[in-house]
Amino acid sequence: MLTGFLDDVTDRRHGMISPERIGKALRISLSEVARLAKVHRNTLAQKPGSPVVQERLGEVARIVAAAADLMEGDTGRAVVWFRHQPLAGFDGSTAAELTMAGHGDAVLAHLEMLRDGVYA
Repeated sequence: MLTGFLDDVTDRRHGMISPERIGKALRISLSEVARLAKVHRNTLAQKPGSPVVQERLGEVARIVAAAADLMEGDTGRAVVWFRHQPLAGFDGSTAAELTMAGHGDAVLAHLEMLRDGVYA
């Protein structure tokens, strides 16, 4: 299932994660995608294929894909979770807020624990 969301946000013609497709999937503007990826909106628009942009968009895509996998493939629920659900143990921050703050790895670890059956 992880590949389903990643396929949806990948521009196959250019072989990269598309900022526009990520924005559409998350129902946010490109300016918000830039903030989420911690890059300037001009960088996102002018150099979407740069390694930094792709790494950060990839992290967002992996988080949403992993959440969708836990939600039986329901990407819509995963997007709502990513943007709006406060995470236990993270002072009420959402996965999106943690990702913007540079803690996407902690969100992925949290999802891994949930997948392993640890209650959060």
